[in-house]
Amino acid sequence: MKQTLLIYNTLTRQKERFEPLHAPNVGMYVCGPTVYGDPHLGHARPAITFDVLFRYLKHLGYKVRYVRNITDVGHLEHDADEGDDKIAKKARLEQLEPMEIAQHYTNRYHQAMEALNVLPPSIEPHATGHIIEQEELVQEILKNGFAYESNGSVYFDIEAYNKKYQYGILSGRSLENIKDESRSLAGVGEKKSQADFALWKKAQPEHIMRWPSPWSDGFPGWHCECTAMGRKYLGRRFDIHGGGMDLVFPHHECEIAQAVASQGEQMVKYWMHNNMITINGQKMGKSLGNFITLEQFFTGRHDSLSQAFTPMTIRFFILSAHYRSTVDFSNDALIASQKGLEKLLNGIADLDRVQADAHCDAETERIVKALRQKCYDAMNDDLATQLVIAALFEACSVVNKLVDHKATICSDCLQELKATMRLFAFDILGLRDDHTANNDQREEAFGRVVDMVLELRAKAKANKDWATSDQIRDALAAAGFEVKDTKDGAVWKLNR
Repeated sequence: MKQTLLIYNTLTRQKERFEPLHAPNVGMYVCGPTVYGDPHLGHARPAITFDVLFRYLKHLGYKVRYVRNITDVGHLEHDADEGDDKIAKKARLEQLEPMEIAQHYTNRYHQAMEALNVLPPSIEPHATGHIIEQEELVQEILKNGFAYESNGSVYFDIEAYNKKYQYGILSGRSLENIKDESRSLAGVGEKKSQADFALWKKAQPEHIMRWPSPWSDGFPGWHCECTAMGRKYLGRRFDIHGGGMDLVFPHHECEIAQAVASQGEQMVKYWMHNNMITINGQKMGKSLGNFITLEQFFTGRHDSLSQAFTPMTIRFFILSAHYRSTVDFSNDALIASQKGLEKLLNGIADLDRVQADAHCDAETERIVKALRQKCYDAMNDDLATQLVIAALFEACSVVNKLVDHKATICSDCLQELKATMRLFAFDILGLRDDHTANNDQREEAFGRVVDMVLELRAKAKANKDWATSDQIRDALAAAGFEVKDTKDGAVWKLNR
């Protein structure tokens, strides 16, 4: 059955049916990290959100070219085009070359993404590898009269642009609002208006990261890279541009202006944005100093954490809320996510213990037959992953009844239940049972020992030696093994 996917378009402020420009091909560009520090929870959310979209589009049969960039130059400390390049500043502090900093933190980002089971993009371009394309973009905007040179730097002329087009269509801000906000910043200096943004910045003598251009030895403005690289790899018009909500203004607003100023039309059909991770209601971010790195989550080495949390717990935590909703971090929320993930993974694993019957009971058949479409309906409604998880939890309740022989299931429904739960949990949501992947051999050895001990317990029960039977059960429980007595004999599992 063909699925109809609805996605929320930030540009139009409504859900729209997803219809690619050149089906079955889909072009998707997502803003990646500025690599000057370790990845944190705020980096994980867009990576996981658009990883799920990438997985789902491929599942629906689309051929997706997914581009996610690495910002390794040009991202200044302040949106007013002032301050140090973030990477150059970090390089000075650590007494390293800027490219050493960029490479080190790019590697760290990749390691974190692999741990979170985020698929690599089709193309991962670096800003420093596309200086020529960015210079060409600046030249086009200058030629069309929407930019000006000043003291070797080039700035986008928002006033000139706004006379023909509309600046602020993505964020909903008017030019007057933007000007009012800009007045609180430093003096105009070499800009016509403080609201104008840099397309090319002249490098100061001490600035290491610099390239020759028609205007000066310098470096591109932060906003140029995504417009230039998106166009290079996805064409003058492509389907989806994604990123965090904090990028709507100024970054994505400036991207739209650059594209329209250079080619006369929008590049992007659907703009998608995930909301923020917050701590005590405040956005988590490096610039605010309130972030927790992913490594700290994985090791538990942070004052806000009571324990280490696995990468899959972090992924489950993020997917348990809709991507457009704000998620407030707390240690308790992560513990709840850990328990929820265990419940789901145990439910899927327990399916291998279920024996098919000649027929299903009515309630089991109803839930199983509705499960697949219920999950599709949730995904098709703007990637409602939290509703997919809720449907999978309902299926886990069925599994528990089947294991306890309180329900029956036929062979066809059992296979459908296994296939659906694994499809949505593993292939589409991208969860992974790390315990099973890493511990198969150890669990097999444990299994032989536990089975032998349970045989001794069965003999004790047969001899009505209840004290020994209970002692064995309690000792196994203390070692992390849960033993359940069923009409078919004792079964066990190792608690995660």
